Amino acid sequence: MHIEPGLVDGARIVLSYATATAAFGYTAKLSWDELRKNGFGSLVARAVAASVLVFCFFELLPHYPVGVSEVHFILGTTLLLLFGAAPAAIGLSIGLLAQGLLFAPADLPQYGMNVTTLLVPLFAIKVLADRIIPPQTPYVDVKYSQALALSTAYQGGVVAWVAFWALYGAGFGAENVASIAHFGLAYMVVIVVEPLADLAVLAITKSLHGMRESGIFTPRLHNASA
Repeated sequence: MHIEPGLVDGARIVLSYATATAAFGYTAKLSWDELRKNGFGSLVARAVAASVLVFCFFELLPHYPVGVSEVHFILGTTLLLLFGAAPAAIGLSIGLLAQGLLFAPADLPQYGMNVTTLLVPLFAIKVLADRIIPPQTPYVDVKYSQALALSTAYQGGVVAWVAFWALYGAGFGAENVASIAHFGLAYMVVIVVEPLADLAVLAITKSLHGMRESGIFTPRLHNASA
């Protein structure tokens, strides 16, 4: 998870309940749109796949404490391009919750902050992807520059939210600000690595012709926008 226990506590933590509720509300809206467009089975299959991947990202990929939080390879852009916004959001929410329940119960009070930190940047890169990837371009054909833009936006959003929670909880003291800066600099590694991971995963899925109609991936992965 991203926000350490005790960083925001007492009455201040109520704000995280509000932001998480808003994020879940928008996830529900995206999910309803997805249900109408591609059906229940496809949504569930993609959400389950995304949840498993997110859980693995948290537990198996390198992660280390830096400054006010921890650096994780969440690969939010990869999730969006493979599964679409709604399944990715559900996957982030469930994977994060499972990680907390099974391995880090002390982090559960911070769940509202952490899920907000992961979901709001995802919604932002959905909008960005619609703008920078032409409708006639399947996601398997995205360029490095497009993947880099999406990754930078997603990870930058994560850093911005962590910084907000840290400042909201601990103020603008020199030590706190320095810890936020160290955390932000450490995330530059993720911004460099994630686009390469995106392109590698997309190259693999591009060759899986038999999976195009399976419903496990977003239709946009292999097809132009409808």
